[in-house]
Amino acid sequence: MIAPPRSAVLLLLLSLLALATSAHGADPLSAYCGSNGNFTANSTYGANLNTLLASVAAADGRGFYNLSTGGSPDAVNAIALCRGDVGAADCRSCLNDSAAEIARQCPVQKEAIIWYDNCMLRYSNRSIFGVVEVSPYLYMWNVNNVTNNVDQFNQDLRNLTDDLRDRAASGNSTRKFAVGNATAPKFKTLFGLMQCTPDLSQLQCEDCLTRAVGDIPRCCDQKEGGRVIYPSCNIRFEVYPFFDSSAYESPESPPLAPQVSPPPPPTNNTSTKGTSF
Repeated sequence: MIAPPRSAVLLLLLSLLALATSAHGADPLSAYCGSNGNFTANSTYGANLNTLLASVAAADGRGFYNLSTGGSPDAVNAIALCRGDVGAADCRSCLNDSAAEIARQCPVQKEAIIWYDNCMLRYSNRSIFGVVEVSPYLYMWNVNNVTNNVDQFNQDLRNLTDDLRDRAASGNSTRKFAVGNATAPKFKTLFGLMQCTPDLSQLQCEDCLTRAVGDIPRCCDQKEGGRVIYPSCNIRFEVYPFFDSSAYESPESPPLAPQVSPPPPPTNNTSTKGTSF
């Protein structure tokens, strides 16, 4: 009996993962399939990509992975990142879903990215490690407007984002992530989150997050919440808790709101923009 080629076995595994994802997994926030070239299913690049995605699907949930498979001109490079407050089990589940779904949505493209609430996965035939990427990008916003004390709200948000940017960028080579909160007008609390892929340097992370904050007026001006998501970093703010309170860095900085399950957030609008790779 002739054994099937290894690439065919890996492709079957990813197909089975895709079926499991469609039945049980969360929906992705967005995905982009690159326009810089395609591959064929039986090509060396296709086999290398299948091997890499199988590795992502089998990840142990540590949170950050930079992977490479194959040699030029068929090398595939990938970055997988879980949100910093997500536990290992949820991280594994999200990466499993992302590996299957990116193969389904971008079956022949040599470059692609997919975002979930809990993780991000991207791969390319070019070098992507240690490079700040701000396109394609994704905007999401809370439908509720800030109706009073807009200037004070914006100042409180600015103070919070300045603090989170500095703390996230000062992280290490496995984690560049920060959460925090601040008092906002009308007795509300602002909650914020920032994260970079840890392959970036401190200065690169600061630059990426500064750009993301600069997009807030275009994304979600005078909104009670919003998200700016790049391949290399992402930011989010809301007036309700949306991250795990265990992500706070020390007992001296507890959440200001009671530690209860947050209410269902208001419906978010989503805008996906930016040139495809």
